[in-house]
Amino acid sequence: MNEELKHKFYISTDKSKLDIKAIHDFLQSCYWTENIPLRIVEKSIKNSLCFGLYEGDTQVGFARVITDYATSALLKDVFILEPYRGQGLGKWFVNYILEYPELQDVQRWLLGTKDAHGLYRRYGFKNLTEPEKIMMRLNHNAHQL
Repeated sequence: MNEELKHKFYISTDKSKLDIKAIHDFLQSCYWTENIPLRIVEKSIKNSLCFGLYEGDTQVGFARVITDYATSALLKDVFILEPYRGQGLGKWFVNYILEYPELQDVQRWLLGTKDAHGLYRRYGFKNLTEPEKIMMRLNHNAHQL
């Protein structure tokens, strides 16, 4: 990413700067969070380490990390708004998150993606080496009103 862009954009973990409506608007149309209720987005932000990417006062990207800050972290909800893509912001954003000082003790990072494998591989993410050791449970009643 060139220096000019770094001076035009900035990253913050200050939750008071987050544009919750913009985050919700984006997430409710994504394959991984389709139709997610606003209250669930608010709760997920409240209970995560959040990163906002901004151009001035305008939020143009978002990501959050669910973590204990010591052993494991789950990278979630990473996005850059469409008009801002193709400028290297996604690479800069992910690198910033992975290099964030409070997360340097984390040994195991996880994430889920359907179409951004190339981006994440450059940061050391790879397919599960022992998928038989990873389990999941779906709660089909979650997010019901």
